[in-house]
Amino acid sequence: MGQKVNPIALRMGIHHDFKSVGYYSKKNYAATVLQDIKIREMLFEKLRSASIGDAQILRTLNGIKITIHVVRPGIVIGRGGQGLEELKKQIIALMQKTSKENVNTKIDLKVEPIKDPNLNAYLVATNVADQLVRRMPHRRVMKQLSERVMNARAKGVRIILSGRIGGAEIGRTERVQLGKVSLSTIRENIDYAQVPALTKSGYVGVKVWINKE
Repeated sequence: MGQKVNPIALRMGIHHDFKSVGYYSKKNYAATVLQDIKIREMLFEKLRSASIGDAQILRTLNGIKITIHVVRPGIVIGRGGQGLEELKKQIIALMQKTSKENVNTKIDLKVEPIKDPNLNAYLVATNVADQLVRRMPHRRVMKQLSERVMNARAKGVRIILSGRIGGAEIGRTERVQLGKVSLSTIRENIDYAQVPALTKSGYVGVKVWINKE
């Protein structure tokens, strides 16, 4: 077996930035990092209907700035900005559960639209998982979505499914690749995501690599 390295971690600082940056005190560093993870998990769960692709957290001495990248920003903002205000209240309530020191922290939410969802590995993997849950033919799903990624001017795409695909008694791995996906070349801008699909016969792992221009 070769050594498996996360493509995003390998290119950190070159093509990808850290998801959480800013001021972190040494005393409460572990609790603050866990709080960022909980906030990001809550955002991905609440904003699933808006097709959220990424969430970046910037911490300052006075507050937190959260940038949310979604396909449909109107769902997040809501009528007259009510959606953002409700989201702020949910974030504050979550922070009160995890840490008492950040109760009065100022929260600034910023919504950024995703121009092409077919070039976002997480959104593609989520799309594959959702169709597998609806019992769509896995080969057709993988072929259609990989062709969409290539039509969005990607250099290459790779989709791998692992598990009891199609309700088979024995687990196996299915793989589709179009174009060039060079994981060992650091200068290649690789976007990677893995999403589990809970089917009736068990979990099927979905992994997506997209080689962007």
